[in-house]
Amino acid sequence: MTKALMIQGTGSNVGKSMLVAGLCRAAARRGLSVAPFKPQNMSNNAAVTSDGGEIGRAQALQALACGKALTVDMNPVLLKPETDVGSQVVVQGKRLTTVKAREYAKLKPQLLKAVLESFNRLKSNNDLVVVEGAGSPAEVNLRKGDIANMGFAQAADVPVILAGDIDRGGVIAQIVGTQAVISNDDAALVAGFLVNKFRGDPSLFDDGYELIKDTTGWAGFGVLPYFAEAWKLPAEDALDIKNAEREGGLKVVCLGLSRIANFDDLDPLAQEPGVSLTMLRAGEPIPGGTDVVIIPGSKSTRGDLAFLREQGWDVDLLAHVRRGGHVLGICGGYQMLGHEVRDPGGIEGPAGTTDGLGLLDVITEMTPDKRLTEAAAQHVVSGRAFRGYEIHIGRTDGGDRARPFATVDGRDEGAVSADGRVSGSYLHGMFRDDGFRRAWLSALGAEVGNEGYDATVEAVLDRLADHIEAHLDVDGLLAVAR
Repeated sequence: MTKALMIQGTGSNVGKSMLVAGLCRAAARRGLSVAPFKPQNMSNNAAVTSDGGEIGRAQALQALACGKALTVDMNPVLLKPETDVGSQVVVQGKRLTTVKAREYAKLKPQLLKAVLESFNRLKSNNDLVVVEGAGSPAEVNLRKGDIANMGFAQAADVPVILAGDIDRGGVIAQIVGTQAVISNDDAALVAGFLVNKFRGDPSLFDDGYELIKDTTGWAGFGVLPYFAEAWKLPAEDALDIKNAEREGGLKVVCLGLSRIANFDDLDPLAQEPGVSLTMLRAGEPIPGGTDVVIIPGSKSTRGDLAFLREQGWDVDLLAHVRRGGHVLGICGGYQMLGHEVRDPGGIEGPAGTTDGLGLLDVITEMTPDKRLTEAAAQHVVSGRAFRGYEIHIGRTDGGDRARPFATVDGRDEGAVSADGRVSGSYLHGMFRDDGFRRAWLSALGAEVGNEGYDATVEAVLDRLADHIEAHLDVDGLLAVAR
């Protein structure tokens, strides 16, 4: 019978996604057919599945660790924040609705049904399903109707391993405190705990580890040292993107938009030895010596245009272009480069029109239909073929479309300014292609390496699995699964 195991955390960003990816790779290397599963994820960094749906980017990495193609069942509920109080709800890969946080609770019974459907389909096709929780079960104010942590674990009868993060401090209180606030029924599902992100000599925590075991009565599955190569794996959160600032490299700056989406375009650039990559934060000006500015995707194009102007980046961009610098807008960033972004139906927020940056002769109008597709493309300037994906609403047209960025299935895609310095494209994931990335960077004067991006990710996943095998009781964890 198929078994399942769930990794929950004492809080957000304790390393659950990485733990699941490493455990998936370790189990797959033992000959098991493994699949990842996250009942509910909140992220604007989505991956497109082969059947035209979307799931969280973390589950895409975990699927890669399993050696499996992406399916919408791996993340049946995806929440994509559009404002501070509202999110788009994607169910089994397709948009269901947009709701405010207070209204979301009413949807949960309906969503639990879809969650269990997807989970059971994965179980029917695999030997093991490794489940990732969201946030923390200690958020007991959210326990009623929960589908992300203990609510799901109870409904599906899945044993739980609780992961604490010692790097942020207070890990004893994290784990012991979680047991103190959750119900006895939920605590009974916890098969044990592990401690993540330890720096230094793990033996120094022996007394603390034993204290947790004695106080909770839970089994301990080990203390995992900090995995230094985690930054080489695709980041799930924009705040996790590691600046790769190098002396003498091509200076690439990405604007850290407030609703940044699908920023996986940056991961391959960060690993190029001839690139100095900076994720610009709010309040920081675009440095004068910048060679290329990337305006990334956004879940709220007009909202992020306002945010961009609040930082003064619109003025900086004009100065950057006057100095001869290059600009690449991807998806929402492409839309921002035009004269206007029109949203007459109020699809992304209040209906209306917002002036764009005017760096491309195009206009975008938001439309209710969403384009979700993988794409085989050819870059017009370099002639290099590459694969990417589209995940957007809106249609863009105008004079600069006469100079497309790429062609996809015989149709023109994107736009380029007359001087060739400003480009826009709806294609995400283009820089994962080693040949295209190197050609694009070389044309800008950068020295390029010879290490393949996908090969690097695969190698790091293997080293992550080795790291987990060396420090955690993997046999014990797999034995707990049921």
